[in-house]
Amino acid sequence: MNSPDNMSFGYQLLLDLYGCKPGVCDDLTLCYKFLDDAVTALGMEKQSPPNIFRSDEVRFPDKAGLSGWVPLIESSIVIHTLTPKNFISIDIYCCRCFDIQKAKKICQDFFAPKRIDAQYIERGMDYYKSDSSYHTVVVSKANTQSPAVTVSRKKEPVVLIELPSNR
Repeated sequence: MNSPDNMSFGYQLLLDLYGCKPGVCDDLTLCYKFLDDAVTALGMEKQSPPNIFRSDEVRFPDKAGLSGWVPLIESSIVIHTLTPKNFISIDIYCCRCFDIQKAKKICQDFFAPKRIDAQYIERGMDYYKSDSSYHTVVVSKANTQSPAVTVSRKKEPVVLIELPSNR
């Protein structure tokens, strides 16, 4: 059994879908349904309905597509589509474990990509540690060309503190 000292705070799955079925990258209804259904299928809980936005294909022709997000109690699911390349990137971040294979299958079923590349990351590895002995890195904006940085040489986690500039 995992003790708090060896647990992660969150789990992030990054999926790149190549060669998606033509038309799916520009389908607002389908991408909305994906976000809505993925939450339920993965046993997560929405804070609000999904939000989907269409990129301005005149201003950003190489970025034409959709961006969507559904906020979760546990974190979020994000989708970005690039219509010209039939490419989709999906980010699933959750504060508890979830079924990676199920997430990939949902993507396969919705978008029919020729290939899915996946990266899985455990986040906040020291979040639950009982001895959170941090040292401090101080960044001063006094010199805007190159901020002054003070770093302790101890091999411990780092906390960044940004100081206001002296103007």
